[in-house]
Amino acid sequence: MGGGTGTGAAPVVAKIAKEMGILTVGVVTTPFAFEGKRRMTQAQEGIQQLAENVDSLMVIPNENLKLVSKEKITLLNAFEIANDVLRQGVQSISDLVNATGLVNCDFADVTEIMKDAGYAHMGVGHGKGKDKAEVAAQQAISSPLLQTSIDGARGVLLNITASTDIGLEEIDAASSVVMQAVHPDCEIIWGANFDEQLEDEMIITVIATRFGEEGPGAPIKSTTANKPVDPPIETAPIAPTTSFTSNDDDSFNDIVSFFKK
Repeated sequence: MGGGTGTGAAPVVAKIAKEMGILTVGVVTTPFAFEGKRRMTQAQEGIQQLAENVDSLMVIPNENLKLVSKEKITLLNAFEIANDVLRQGVQSISDLVNATGLVNCDFADVTEIMKDAGYAHMGVGHGKGKDKAEVAAQQAISSPLLQTSIDGARGVLLNITASTDIGLEEIDAASSVVMQAVHPDCEIIWGANFDEQLEDEMIITVIATRFGEEGPGAPIKSTTANKPVDPPIETAPIAPTTSFTSNDDDSFNDIVSFFKK
């Protein structure tokens, strides 16, 4: 956001899509600080207009990439990294719908959580070893990139990916971290997928909505705060076996009407 296409065209395209009854989700970035105050002001104005014309909106501050990247960010690759973050945000939603697992999250689940939901939190957590469930859950609910949390959310889509030997106590530990942070009346829809390549690892994806007018909360302080936080990860593609009809596929392809800077 902040440029001509992202700021000017995106709200118009989103409005058309929403009027057609298409689930419309915005995943956008705000400018780097070095791009200037004028561009940031334009971005904020565009985001306000966009929020009025989408079902859910995730805002990713480009400036926060410096907080989560383990490698040096150069001027040459700064925008490439920012675009990849947008890709991960959209892919996380796509994978939730397309992946076939033990407990599936389908398009209806995504619609239930994201329809007319306002600002949203999206987080992907990655844990390994003994405390992988708690570590992954804490990363997912308190995104260092978005600088938001699921605190007070009334709608949550939770997806857990791990190897087939995952223990029930680990599922319970991850779910408990999420339930302690959300609103007492929160609707939680969860799914579970298996990936043998993960071995002693766990990936947790959380999409949280319905925060009220204030939007997603500030990052949650936790007992795992002193542990290093991994940057947004690129998950391996899962074999595209779907459980819905071709008409559903066509509907899903229309979900995201834009995600441009």
